[in-house]
Amino acid sequence: MTAELSVIELEPEKPAEASVIWLHGLGADGNDFVPVIEALDLPDSPPIRFILPHAPVRPITLNGGQAMRGWYDIVGIGPEYPEDKEGIRSSQARLQSLIYKEQSRGISTDRILLAGFSQGGAIVLHTGLRYEKPLAGILALSTYLPLRDSLASELSHDQRHTPLMVMHGSNDAVVPPEFGRLSCGAMRQQGLDMTWKEYPMGHTLCAEQIKDIRGFILNCLQETNPDL
Repeated sequence: MTAELSVIELEPEKPAEASVIWLHGLGADGNDFVPVIEALDLPDSPPIRFILPHAPVRPITLNGGQAMRGWYDIVGIGPEYPEDKEGIRSSQARLQSLIYKEQSRGISTDRILLAGFSQGGAIVLHTGLRYEKPLAGILALSTYLPLRDSLASELSHDQRHTPLMVMHGSNDAVVPPEFGRLSCGAMRQQGLDMTWKEYPMGHTLCAEQIKDIRGFILNCLQETNPDL
């Protein structure tokens, strides 16, 4: 049985009509993106609940076995290294549990947007594209698509028209941008509705990107407020 994740929840002033589940990167935690969400300066409508889970603490092989918060183990950077399939699938189940919880609170899946940075973005892509019901959108930052070879057989029909935004820094030395481009190529081969945006930055976020993230979230969740 998959253990439930501890989370930070940022509630809107009015009852939530939509939810964004945002996964952090390796070695960080849910607090990492609280300032980013504040910087988005989103309007009060639609009222959006933000859920920022903390990844489990686990040893990371790439970092000498040091224990830290991570969604799965990483042996090395590059296609020649094996992927932690078990860890990825376990985090997929944990993210799905968070989606189920939002449904139990009255938020339909097409009002749930998944977002993630780096390792968290990898889990968002992996899980979101396989989820069995339509989602509002998928936002992947400075990341790549794990278990790429299984996408064609596992892709959910309901995600073929889900808005998908992939953002990357052209100077990223942690997750090289070519990894992101290769992932985008794999997703485009499946006919996914995706947009690639590149920024002159490293493994981080920038002001221009924050504006684009804001626009993407509002475009995906504006159903109850078409004047946005």
